[in-house]
Amino acid sequence: MKLIITFLTILSLTLSHQIKASEEPFPKPSKKADLYLAHYENVLGTALEMKFLAYQESDAKQAETAALSEIERLSKVFSAYDPSSEFNQWKNLGVNEELKVSGELYEMFRLFESWKLKTNGALNANIGLASKIWLESSKLNKLPSASILGRAVQSMENTAYKLNESAQSITKLREADLLMNSFAKSYIIQKATYKAKLAGNLENVIINIGGDLVVSGTESERIYLINPFDAAENAKPLTQIEVQNKAVATSGDYRRGVQIGSQWYSHIIDPRTANPVSAIVSATVIANDANTAGALATAFNILTLPEIESLKATHEDVEYLIVFKTGEIVKSKGWASYEINSADEINFKELSGAVDIKPNTVPHKFNAKDWDPRFELEISFNFNAISGNMRRPFVAIWVEDSNRKAVRNLALLYNKTKWVPDLRNWYRINGEAFKANKESYASVTGATKSPGKYVIKWDGKDNQGKYVPQGKYTVLIETSKEHGTDEFLKQSLDLKKTAHKVNNNGNVEISNVVFEFKKK
Repeated sequence: MKLIITFLTILSLTLSHQIKASEEPFPKPSKKADLYLAHYENVLGTALEMKFLAYQESDAKQAETAALSEIERLSKVFSAYDPSSEFNQWKNLGVNEELKVSGELYEMFRLFESWKLKTNGALNANIGLASKIWLESSKLNKLPSASILGRAVQSMENTAYKLNESAQSITKLREADLLMNSFAKSYIIQKATYKAKLAGNLENVIINIGGDLVVSGTESERIYLINPFDAAENAKPLTQIEVQNKAVATSGDYRRGVQIGSQWYSHIIDPRTANPVSAIVSATVIANDANTAGALATAFNILTLPEIESLKATHEDVEYLIVFKTGEIVKSKGWASYEINSADEINFKELSGAVDIKPNTVPHKFNAKDWDPRFELEISFNFNAISGNMRRPFVAIWVEDSNRKAVRNLALLYNKTKWVPDLRNWYRINGEAFKANKESYASVTGATKSPGKYVIKWDGKDNQGKYVPQGKYTVLIETSKEHGTDEFLKQSLDLKKTAHKVNNNGNVEISNVVFEFKKK
C-alpha cells in the first residue's frame, strides 16, 4: 500500500425523499467523482473514518489534511487528558477566578447550559463526580451507598461556573469534576466536516468518529446500525438507514461501563439520581447537526419514553430509534423515511470496508460430531497504537481445518480493492473469488468503541453455510499496513463442546488477541 490516498469509483445512489441541506450546498458535479477513504485508530480515544467524493486526488488530500488539522486543534482546546489543553487551564483556576477563553470553549460551556435546561437536567457537565464514584466502586467491587449517591446528586446540582457572554469569559465558582468528552466529540465532527468542505473541490464529505458521523454533500450515505446485543464487526446489523446532509449519533451501554460483582453498569449516568441507566441499551438519533444528534442520543438513554417524546416534539428535524434492555425497539414516526430494510431483510454485512464474506444459510441435519450450534468462537484483538502511523491496517481473518484447507472467511477490513492483494496469504487463496461490491462502503453507527478494539465471531459454518465437524482448526489473521509492516498470526484451536479461552500476545500490528470458544 504505497499510496496515502486511495480512491474507488462508485455508482450514484438515489433517495426516495429530499432532505434540506444543513449547510450550504456543494457545487453540481461536472464529472464523476471518486471515493477516497481513510481509517485511523486512537483519535479522540476511538476510531476515525473519513470519506470524500473528490474529483482529483489533490482535493482529497487537502480535505483529509484540513480535517485532521481541525481535529487536532480542537482536541487541544477540549481534551481532559492533555494537561496543556485550554479546558484544563480553566479547570486549574482557583475558585472565583475568571478566564477569557476561546470561542470554541465558551460555546461548549454554553451548549451544556442550554441542553441541561432542555433535558430537565439529564445532561449535566458536572456528571464527572458520579462517574468517578462508580469507577472507584468497581475497583472495590462494591456498590456505592445511597448516602454517597445522594450527596453526589446535591453536589452536581450546584453550579460550577458562570458565563460572561460580553467578555467571553468563564468564572470558576467551585471545584467540580466536569466531563465534556461526548459533547466535544460531536462538536469536533461538525467543525472538521466544515473545514474539509472548504479545503477542496468535493462532492461529499463524511466524517465518522467512534460511530457518530456527519454526512454532507450531494450524495446520500448508507449507514448500518450496530445491534447492541451483538456488536461484533461481522455481526448482522440491527437495521440500515440512508441519509443526506444529516448527522447521526448513537449512544449506548454495551461497550463502556463497569463490572461490580456479576452485574454490568452503564457508563451513562443520570445526574438526577447518580445511578447508571438500565432500561435503554441504545439510542440512535438523526438530526440536522452533530451537536443535536449527540446530545439527544445521550439524553434519550436517560429519559423516560414520555420525556423522550416530549423533547422530540420540540425538534421537528429529529428522528430516533431506541432499543430497550427487554429487546423492544421504539422508533419515531419519521424514522421509516430513512430506513432501507428491516433487520430481517439484511442477510449480510459489508460495513465501512469491513466485509464479512458470509455464506447463505443452508438447511442441515446435525449429528453428534457436528459443531454444536449453541457455541461460537469469539476473536477479539487490539490494533497497536504506533506513533506517527495511526492508519488502520488492512486485515484478513479466516479459518483453516486440520488439512490446511480454508473453510471460512470471517472478515476483511480494507479501503481500496487495489491494495487487497498486499494481503498475500489470504489473496493467494481467495483472489479469484474475491469481488468487492463498490457500493458496500457503508458507514456504521454504534456506541463509542474503545480505540483499536475489534471483535469478530465464527458461528461454526463453512463458506457454503454448512456446520463444520468438531475438531482442530486454525485461525489466521493477516495484516498489511501502508508505510508499516506485513504481519501474519496463526492460532491452532481445538473446538469441541467445551468452552475455553486461548490468549495470544499478537505482533507488531495487533495485541491482546483472545480466542474464546463459548456458548452464545
